[in-house]
Amino acid sequence: MIELREDDPRAPHVAALLAFHRKDAQADSPPEFRHSLDADGLSAACVTFWTAWHDGALAGLCALKDLGEGAGEVKSMRTAPGQLRRGVGRAMLAHVMETARARGYRRLYLETGTSSAFAAASRLYEAAGFVDGPVFGGYPPSPHNRFMTISLEGSPCPPSS
Repeated sequence: MIELREDDPRAPHVAALLAFHRKDAQADSPPEFRHSLDADGLSAACVTFWTAWHDGALAGLCALKDLGEGAGEVKSMRTAPGQLRRGVGRAMLAHVMETARARGYRRLYLETGTSSAFAAASRLYEAAGFVDGPVFGGYPPSPHNRFMTISLEGSPCPPSS
C-alpha cells in the first residue's frame, strides 16, 4: 500500500530525492527549458507538496500547483529509484487528480520532457487520460518540453494501485 502525506519540501528526509529528481530531470534539457522546482518553489503558498511512502520508506514525491481559474498543474512527480514498478507513480497521480477534483479544478496541466528519459512518465500520464495540450503557465514553447492536459469534468481518476 502506498501512503501519501502532505509534507514539507524543505524537510531533511526529502532532500536527497528532490536533489536526484532535479538533477535527473535537468540532464537532458538545455538550461532555458528546465522547469523543475526546488524546495523553495515547492514551498510556495500556491503549491501543495506530498511524499509517498511504501513499507516505511520514502517512495516518491509530487506536487500540485494552483494556477487559478479552476486549473492546476502537476509538478515534480518522482518515484524513488528503489521503488520503481510498484505503483507509486500511479498512486501519486491519482492522489493529485483526486485532490484537484475535490478542490473544484476543472482542468489539470503538466509539463514534461521529450527525451527518452521521460518516456515512462509520458506513458503514465497518457494512461491516466492526459493528452497533448497547449503551452501554458508562461512556459516557453520548445522541442524539449511536452505540454499535456486533462479535463477533470466527467473523467474518472486513474486507479491508485
